[in-house]
Amino acid sequence: MVTQRILTFAIVCSIIACAHGKLSYENYGVYRVDITTPEQLVLLQNLESLPNGYTFLDYPSNVDASVEVVIPPVEKTNAERLFLKHGIKFTLLTGDLKQVLDKERPVRRKLEDGFGWDDYHTLEEMYAWIDEMVQQYAPVLSVETIGQTYEKRDMKVIKLSYKAGNKGIFIDANIHAREWITSASITWILNELLTSEDPRVRDIAENYDWHIVPVANPDGFVYTHTTERLWRKTRNQHNLLCYGTDPNRNFNHQWNNGGTSSTPCSDTYAGTAPESEVEVSNLTIYIRSIAANVKLSLSIHSRGQYILLPFGYNNAPRAYNYQDLMQIGQRASVDMYKLYQKPYRVGTTADVLYVASGISVDWAFAVAGIPLSYTFELRDQGEFGFVLPAEQIVPNAEELLEAFVALIDEARNLDYM
Repeated sequence: MVTQRILTFAIVCSIIACAHGKLSYENYGVYRVDITTPEQLVLLQNLESLPNGYTFLDYPSNVDASVEVVIPPVEKTNAERLFLKHGIKFTLLTGDLKQVLDKERPVRRKLEDGFGWDDYHTLEEMYAWIDEMVQQYAPVLSVETIGQTYEKRDMKVIKLSYKAGNKGIFIDANIHAREWITSASITWILNELLTSEDPRVRDIAENYDWHIVPVANPDGFVYTHTTERLWRKTRNQHNLLCYGTDPNRNFNHQWNNGGTSSTPCSDTYAGTAPESEVEVSNLTIYIRSIAANVKLSLSIHSRGQYILLPFGYNNAPRAYNYQDLMQIGQRASVDMYKLYQKPYRVGTTADVLYVASGISVDWAFAVAGIPLSYTFELRDQGEFGFVLPAEQIVPNAEELLEAFVALIDEARNLDYM
């Protein structure tokens, strides 16, 4: 009976989404749920993996942790009853997620206004701007397609190189579709690397080769603009109700060794095999082609304000250069804080966030051999989460640029770069 109700609900949601084009999230509740027992953890993990219309903003990975979950209005009463029945403490953070979403883009930019950072952009707008910048800065800036996605969209990488012989830096953003602030921040930083007159920025721009994938999950990113703002995964179809794989659980290092799901409807579904996702395969092929010269790899995510280093999988050892990675990361955190007093916590993924395996930062370090590999989880720490208001794009990007300057400077001090 329960399975039938869930199936019916999921089909109804699909019909509504198709009919109206875009999910409004009106009267959707956002709950913080506390996990205090192993039984509660298993229950929430099962709930997360079902096609029930719930969206977990955090994966329930361990006991003595809290997660946030978005629940449709027709399921609020059922969810609260379920939590009460199993002794799960919950807090309603907002009863209408649409009100939060409305603050994300209060002023929509018109196409004729040109590209800027007071609003979020679509994939097409971003790619058009990149092409314009390549034309304008042709001697130093280039773009290439490193492959296509499941839905046949181009995956683009930008290369900024002022001179031969530079050591390389690789950056990917928006591998999780809903994390719009990541590609917005990286395009702003790219513009600064090209135009800033700050000597510190000119130094890192001109003395390193920058390889930037601004949107590492184009299909999912487009889907967040057209249909479901909080979509996380890729868009390959597994069955009637389940779409997508978590690309940041699909890399070929310690794949499926903690913090993942084997259920296709889960937001942390690891795929059928390492690199089963064409998007991940495209990325790893490209990174391997440049890895010998790359000393710093950065995967840009949101939310929570963390600087994370290898490793994330179950019972992982310390990286061989753990102390150096910590020292460099802490320097970045300190310099970020000086700007707008936003604290960033530094540590391994498993130590300070949660267990996660098959992730890009671990693969870049252990397989591609890039000695300095970090994941950044950008703003914020709870108020807006994945729907950060557009007015915070530039301050967030300014902090991230400070982090890049600090990372590189401290890495030079330790003879990495």
